[in-house]
Amino acid sequence: MIGVEEVTKARAWMERRAPFLKLIGHTPLFAVRLFEEECPSCTIHAKAEWMNPGGSVKDRPVMFMVAHGLERGDFQGGRSILDSSSGNAGIAYAMMGAALDIPVTLVVPGNASLERKRRIRSHGAKLIETDPVLGYDEALRRAHLLAQEETQRFVLVDQYANEWNWRAHYETTAVEILEQTGGAISHFVSGVGTGGTLTGVGRRLKERDPKIRVVMVVPESFPGIEGLKPLEGENDIVPEIFDPSLVDERVRVSVEEAYEYCHRLARGGLFVGQSSGANLAVAHQIARREKGARIVTLFPDLGERYLSTGLWEPPPSSP
Repeated sequence: MIGVEEVTKARAWMERRAPFLKLIGHTPLFAVRLFEEECPSCTIHAKAEWMNPGGSVKDRPVMFMVAHGLERGDFQGGRSILDSSSGNAGIAYAMMGAALDIPVTLVVPGNASLERKRRIRSHGAKLIETDPVLGYDEALRRAHLLAQEETQRFVLVDQYANEWNWRAHYETTAVEILEQTGGAISHFVSGVGTGGTLTGVGRRLKERDPKIRVVMVVPESFPGIEGLKPLEGENDIVPEIFDPSLVDERVRVSVEEAYEYCHRLARGGLFVGQSSGANLAVAHQIARREKGARIVTLFPDLGERYLSTGLWEPPPSSP
């Protein structure tokens, strides 16, 4: 069985081959000060995950999953990395594939932002688009079908089922959060795309202090919040790696709320993507109701990644 030590060695080889991959992780944790007057006894901190070289939090799990595949010899003989993605993991795969000379094919919903699709193609990866109305699950089904049909050509990494997705956050993101806060956390707020962030971070935080509450951001089913997966529908595919037992509370967020909080951040100088807005909306709810809360969340990517979407126009009225 391949363990953390073997994956760590493979990651070191990746970093020697492509030194810029050393930039993955170790992102700053900073205070979000928008609500200090309204909620003076609370703090909200966010991890600046856009500072990873691929521009998002997805660099972390993709590096671990690719390292695991390299250690197993999955990509020998010119076999391609194959996976489905809403866009950010796709960029990470494409970036690492280009750096390591591994071909990459990605299946994404057709409504993935133009900016993300262009970044994927810029690295030379092949892109297959699925019906946006059918959501992430259709992209996932298509990737599985391709892997079954062409076993000699593709290696399905499958971020929705690959344990090295959540392990990346258990081994890096959560460790950084504990170091940066000194363990002074009352709530961790996270959405679920594949479930890797919530599961990996939540598991390690609760091992440190079972009283830390893990709060899950729940998006609308359609048009949805890019990067967050609907899980409440009868036919919604629940990621295999997602551990719902870690979730203490689920809070619904509308697209309009996610957009509003992105604009509030932008008016304060910070330009982030819609999943960041959704995370902050939930963090704000907690701060308003619980005195003394010490809340940590992630801002997964920047707003530039969504200029072609409806996120930035027309701007909502000032709250």
